[in-house]
Amino acid sequence: MPKSARVPASLRIGSVHIAPATVLAPMAGVTDTVFRRFIRNASLFSHGSAPESAATDFVHGVEANISNQQSGCGLIMTEFTSADGLSRMRESKRKRYLTFYEDEHPIAAQLFGSDPETLAEAARIVEDAGFDIVDLNLGCPAKRVVSCNGGSGLLRDLPLIEKIFERVRAAVRIPFTVKFRLGWNDDNIVCVELAKLAEASGLNAVALHARTREQGYAGQARWEWIGAIKQAVQIPVIGNGDIRTPEDACALIAETHCDAVMIGRAAPANPWIFRQIAEYTATGSYTQPTELDRYQLIRTYFSMLLEEEYPDATGKMKQFASWFTHGVPGGAALRKAIYEAKTGVGIIEAVERFFAPRLAATTVQAEDSIPVLVP
Repeated sequence: MPKSARVPASLRIGSVHIAPATVLAPMAGVTDTVFRRFIRNASLFSHGSAPESAATDFVHGVEANISNQQSGCGLIMTEFTSADGLSRMRESKRKRYLTFYEDEHPIAAQLFGSDPETLAEAARIVEDAGFDIVDLNLGCPAKRVVSCNGGSGLLRDLPLIEKIFERVRAAVRIPFTVKFRLGWNDDNIVCVELAKLAEASGLNAVALHARTREQGYAGQARWEWIGAIKQAVQIPVIGNGDIRTPEDACALIAETHCDAVMIGRAAPANPWIFRQIAEYTATGSYTQPTELDRYQLIRTYFSMLLEEEYPDATGKMKQFASWFTHGVPGGAALRKAIYEAKTGVGIIEAVERFFAPRLAATTVQAEDSIPVLVP
């Protein structure tokens, strides 16, 4: 792997140091506090886990001592939150949307809306809550968001975006960033102009999902536009879209020279991806999850939901079952058992029953094949 293709060891967004330069994208219905902490734990990768021969390369790839416990995920982001709802709701209710734990730092809160003053007030609430960064959503393609002129709907109104940038920037001291798409459609590509506007307005970084709103999640992400933005501005540029493997992450860096990579839909399907990127950056290779890894992954996340007394934990388990069982031989049977279970405890019992014979067989094979070392 050429050194030029390495995912950077770190980047700085305003006063916030992020290492390594990988970001968990904000995803509605996914990146709540349980999933964010789950990803951080699944991403742990330390200097000691790299082969001794890779120690020098590791220094260039992923720093050994970083703030988020040597994690392969440098920055996590909340689900996008309505600025209007945040400014109107009682403080007690806000905790549901703004809850995070100390081990989640650095963390960014993402807001959506279209009124400059309301967004500025919501940004102040985010800053007071202790978030490290506030981010503006100009990328969500959902009709219910766009119909309110939020998310990617604002891409048709750059003058209004400029007002929002100015109001929010004046309202908070913490770093302010924005995530956006190429434009509304192929006839309205505004991403370079928007990035320049963000820089001129005092924003600290930009993130581009390299598709138009009209594309949704279809077709190929057009990384060349990430490169065009990188050439147009001096603030950090974060690239997003079609990063499914460590090789994709390095290819994006090589092609665009962007400052960081943001991973969205690949994370719930492969929660180890940040660790794999860290390994690949450090050593040129990475490990694939074992049967035991997959069992521990599913059981850990489901147990976290129950321990947190997550609202509708059973529904959340069923939502994630299709992602987490991807790649599991016979996974259809496990999904069926999960979907048919009536309670969270019942789901965990179904997981235990499914994996028990497999783990027993794995243990026997390991005992038969691994020699005992006598000192």
